[in-house]
Amino acid sequence: MAILQLDHIAIAVDDLPEGIRRFCEDMGLALEGTEDVVPAQTTTAFIPVGETRIELIHPIDGQGPVQKYLEKRGPGLHHICFRTDDIVGDMERLTAKGYRFLTDGPTPGAHGTKTAFIHPKSAGGVLIELAEHPQGGH
Repeated sequence: MAILQLDHIAIAVDDLPEGIRRFCEDMGLALEGTEDVVPAQTTTAFIPVGETRIELIHPIDGQGPVQKYLEKRGPGLHHICFRTDDIVGDMERLTAKGYRFLTDGPTPGAHGTKTAFIHPKSAGGVLIELAEHPQGGH
């Protein structure tokens, strides 16, 4: 079990087309695609940057945790995500070190990943996601 690399940086946006324009047209990056991540109640735009991605996250139908985040804090950096090859093992290892997760086990994420979020209060104020990709996935 190991953290393998930085998987993505998620940015909450209140205007997804404008966010895509900013990163793709203005910064010269390419849009890999978008996906509705229904369990998270978000539409996500994927913008690769080298071995990692920027993920622009936008609430579906003004609902869910990202909508609450936008109402409370406005658009901006939402979380960082580390790729793991054993999410259950890493959750156990980090829980033993005193980290608190928002769920008891992994939940479904984009591209068939298993994901888990560490509560920011137990991680120095940073919301951290762990993601285990299916074999052969991103």
